[in-house]
Amino acid sequence: MPKIKYLFTSLLFLLYFSNTLGQNLYLTCLGSSENETRSIDSLGYKNMFEDYSSLETEVSNLKKTLIKVGYIEIEQLHLIKQNDSSYDAHFSLRNKYNSITISHNNLVDLPILKSTGFLDTSNDLIIPIENIESTLEFINSQLANKGNPFSSLILTDIISIDDNYLKGSLSISESNSRTMDKLVLKGYEKFPKSFIKRYLKIKTNQTFSLEKIKEKTKALNDLAFANQIRDPEVLFTKDSTILYMYLKKAKSNTFDGFLGFGTNETTNKIEFDGYLNLNLINNLNYGESLKLLYKSDESDQQTFDLELDAPYILNTPIGINLNLNIFKRDSSFVTVTQAIELNYQINSKHIISGGTTSVNSTDLLDLSSSLITDYSSNQYFVNYMYTNRQNFNLLFPINFLFNVSTGIGNRSYEDLNEKQSNFCLNTFKIFNLNDKNSIYGKVNFNYLVSDTYLENELPRFGGINSIRGFEENSLIANLYAVLNTEYRYKLNNSIYVHSVIDAAYFENQITDQKEKLFGFGFGFGLITKAGLFRFNYTSGKTESQKFKLSDSKIHLSLTTTF
Repeated sequence: MPKIKYLFTSLLFLLYFSNTLGQNLYLTCLGSSENETRSIDSLGYKNMFEDYSSLETEVSNLKKTLIKVGYIEIEQLHLIKQNDSSYDAHFSLRNKYNSITISHNNLVDLPILKSTGFLDTSNDLIIPIENIESTLEFINSQLANKGNPFSSLILTDIISIDDNYLKGSLSISESNSRTMDKLVLKGYEKFPKSFIKRYLKIKTNQTFSLEKIKEKTKALNDLAFANQIRDPEVLFTKDSTILYMYLKKAKSNTFDGFLGFGTNETTNKIEFDGYLNLNLINNLNYGESLKLLYKSDESDQQTFDLELDAPYILNTPIGINLNLNIFKRDSSFVTVTQAIELNYQINSKHIISGGTTSVNSTDLLDLSSSLITDYSSNQYFVNYMYTNRQNFNLLFPINFLFNVSTGIGNRSYEDLNEKQSNFCLNTFKIFNLNDKNSIYGKVNFNYLVSDTYLENELPRFGGINSIRGFEENSLIANLYAVLNTEYRYKLNNSIYVHSVIDAAYFENQITDQKEKLFGFGFGFGLITKAGLFRFNYTSGKTESQKFKLSDSKIHLSLTTTF
């Protein structure tokens, strides 16, 4: 019998305890008047809780919310337990203040105060009560950006003007201004120091602002040879400020080549042409680049081009570009062009430059022709280039390029000396319609201005990098304009197909020729383990010609990054 009594008692205890555990607690918040209670209810506080601790937290949070909306004189009178599950919290709200007028005493620069949007004509801050906290946090962040990361704002001498408005003064608890004492690179320790100083414009002993540094390091996204792994971090010690940057060296060397073939209109035999383009970037960890191009086409034309670009010479903001170009056409002539250019990189997107070009051309046939003869020329030129990258896109990493240059100089041949000038424009833009569809447009323009012209000085165009459907460098002109367009559709992140619609206009004053050209076709690109493989099938025609499939050109190219 005692055992049964004990078991019965235990069951009753368990039932009571489980019922207690499952019981919710309820909260009612009351003001000292019906109007105050309605004001409290309008905030929509939580009124049901699983435990007493959560209920107390809600009462505390409600009091803070009431202070933020203007009841800064609020008083919590008491928290009363009505029964096992109900509690009443009593408040006295008193006056609700709408705004506060703050005298800043010239402790904060006016541009910062104006940016808050609360500066009145008398240069006082008039801030709605609900905006005080966010406004002071904003001013604090601006002070931190000016090199005072440990400064804090304090409102003092707060008095009531009337029942709705307050007045106070702004004080600053200010620490010593911080400067960056040391920079530590993590991941890619050999990142060019000149790029930190000149390209990113980050220097030691600068007034420290982590926000501005993060903004500057976004420019790393425009570099081909380095990536930022994560945002910069800072270590503050008692007497120093150390910045940590996390970088990774990227593969940026490229090898580009293509093979083209088509049918010779005269012999009806298949002829081949192609080129090799090697671009070595930052192999010495100075941000330098070395470009080597060799091109041979079916017209027995050969091109050799060597270009060296060295930025920030001797840690100055000036870079240098050296170029050597040798062009040979069968056994007719050879032209050697040398150029030296000094450039200044305004920021990650803009570069201005100027330099001089020297050209010497030799007539190999020595037939005393008026069209091809020995000549030399010298020009001075200026150049501007804008580049906008989209590194998230492996297929098309550059979204917009604008490159324009103009030059003036003299050309000498036999006993004649003539003034010449030229204007060049090369620009393209990708219009991203959505993730898969885009439109590519490119314009290339070249105009050589002279009283007379020689055949071996005229610019050459045509081929895979010009108007497609024509032989490489088969067209010569003193003026030409080429428009390339493509509609591109990405099947996935590594495959795309595209149309080819090209148009060109050129003038050749030597032959008194003015002609319109067109090229139509299709192609695709594919990212493979070896690199980006591209295929183009294009047919070209003049304005008066009809399309012939036998005149079509097929171009295969492969670009490898290593």
